[in-house]
Amino acid sequence: DDIPKPMLEVGDKPLLETIIQEFTRYNFSRFYISINYRANVIAEYFGDGSKWNAEIRYIREKDRMGTAGALSLLDEEFSAPIVVMNADILTKVNFDNLVHYHVEHDAPVTMCVREFDFQIPYGVVEIDDNKIERIAEKPVEKYLINAGVQVLDPEVLKLIPKHAFFDFPELIDILSARNTPASVFPIMEYWMDIGRFDDYRKANADFFEHFL
Repeated sequence: DDIPKPMLEVGDKPLLETIIQEFTRYNFSRFYISINYRANVIAEYFGDGSKWNAEIRYIREKDRMGTAGALSLLDEEFSAPIVVMNADILTKVNFDNLVHYHVEHDAPVTMCVREFDFQIPYGVVEIDDNKIERIAEKPVEKYLINAGVQVLDPEVLKLIPKHAFFDFPELIDILSARNTPASVFPIMEYWMDIGRFDDYRKANADFFEHFL
């Protein structure tokens, strides 16, 4: 109720501070932070970014604009790919490798993915014409999920509608319809979305092992 999610402490500092420090380890120096809910809490903490040897600017959303809509508010032209990341993700992904992969694969967008396993807690019955073929006892289903990190070529920003709610899956659909599909980059390093209480607690338990 009192603090925006990116400012929740993980380990000994706000999660967003760890995100910025991870980027600066790979010599990223310019950041745009999209802010809406309790925007001043974030802006007052990070200021102009000089404390982290970075330049921080703010995109102020008047209304919620989805996971990609705020990119339409960027007010400058870019000559190199940009990395867009959700601010509730704790990860040790190598951002250098990610950007190099994006350039090498020559796709307009590269989306990071993560393998997610889900065990069904029951025996799964497979049937054919109302007859049981087999029962798989508590099978594990594997999926690739959106890991909340993307690399975009600058011209892709022109596909994002101005001042509208717009999510990344909509951008992926547009690219697919244009026959220019996004590529995927699997994250093998540590990754955690802190959006659920159990995962937030685990991120705190993991922090000092992975981020010191």
